[in-house]
Amino acid sequence: MKIVTIGLGYIGLPTAIMFANHEQDVIGVDIKEDVIETLNKGHVHLEEPGLEAELQKAIEAGRFKAQTQVEAADAFIIAVPTPNKDDDYKSCDLTYVIDGVKSVLPFLEKGNTVIVESTIAPRTTEDVVKPLIEEAGFTIGKDIFLVHCPERVLPGKILHELKYNNRIIGGVTDLCTEAGKKIYSIFVEGELIASSASAAELSKLMENTYRDVNIALANELVKIGDDLNIDALEVIEMANKHPRVNIHSPGPGVGGHCLAVDPYFIVASTPETTPLIQTARAINTSMPDFVFDKTKELMAHIHGKKITVLGVTYKGNVDDIRESPALEIAHKLIEDGAYQISIFDPHVDRDWIEKDFKEATRDSDLLLVLSDHNEFKKIVEEDLSEMKQLYVFDTKNVFPSELKLDKYTSLGNIAWLNEAQKVSSL
Repeated sequence: MKIVTIGLGYIGLPTAIMFANHEQDVIGVDIKEDVIETLNKGHVHLEEPGLEAELQKAIEAGRFKAQTQVEAADAFIIAVPTPNKDDDYKSCDLTYVIDGVKSVLPFLEKGNTVIVESTIAPRTTEDVVKPLIEEAGFTIGKDIFLVHCPERVLPGKILHELKYNNRIIGGVTDLCTEAGKKIYSIFVEGELIASSASAAELSKLMENTYRDVNIALANELVKIGDDLNIDALEVIEMANKHPRVNIHSPGPGVGGHCLAVDPYFIVASTPETTPLIQTARAINTSMPDFVFDKTKELMAHIHGKKITVLGVTYKGNVDDIRESPALEIAHKLIEDGAYQISIFDPHVDRDWIEKDFKEATRDSDLLLVLSDHNEFKKIVEEDLSEMKQLYVFDTKNVFPSELKLDKYTSLGNIAWLNEAQKVSSL
């Protein structure tokens, strides 16, 4: 089978390589010429364990090639970004999806399968994509098989989860679903769940919305604990010992191209029926301001002048800074202009990130932990030898507990600062 994958980002590239390494001929298409050049040399442009080795294996076998132009194939997979629009409800911008679908229309032949993997608003496949293909003269379910198959993978474990996770196959018709199942059965060892396209779209969005709402509950608990002088992390730990309770971990906010984006697609589709989802989004988007304000209060209390930010990715052990609350907080501190700011992130290669940890922490008063990279869990006392004061504000609850510090502050015990401010005002 010949497969064309349009979009070679965090999902499209691993998917293309997975098919190629299961004896399919794959053409990867992307508009970025530098990405195409990099991939054809056997190197990847994003951080994902094992991906480069799998790419090289596919190229050596003659099964994968990257290029900027679409060509004829048996199946076409659309895996392009779907950002938020700048409107009242941050609805789904389908520009890249529509462009991707239009790019394959000249090459469609009867019997082809078109799969949209991009995360899209409910009913997009049926109300937007289907008419585009029908206008080109094809009958869906007879000439062309149209499927929505959302990805369900965790960055850092994409290759494993692509193969072993269950997969929703949402066809516009039953025959479309069967065509989709035939394609994904090439490598997926998890269950192939038959569904309609619209139900598949909403299921993917609700999976991420569930997590967003749960995190919002944890983040609201942090604010409650701050107000009532109760350790929120201790409360969560005890509550989760109940057999039917699973409160998620709080943090500096929610980022990435899933949890921080997908709930808005539901809200925009039906704003009057989604007050809970909207409230959860508001809570999570408020957390960067909360952390920013608490950081300033802490610096005022310790009379600090320099902050070292540890991590600007939206989650640990990846290089992804899309929608990152950590990056938002770092920008707020820089724009505030009250302190010297140094940023260290071993997973992100930018000219504004200090490469050397000791240089990043030189004469620093505060370590502000915003990403849960494994490297931050392994910090030892010698690593902190260049700091002026040993204060830590750990928003991810990952800093080593055995280190001797002037003061360790987490989102659980942040209320100590309120008490200190009361004492100092007396």
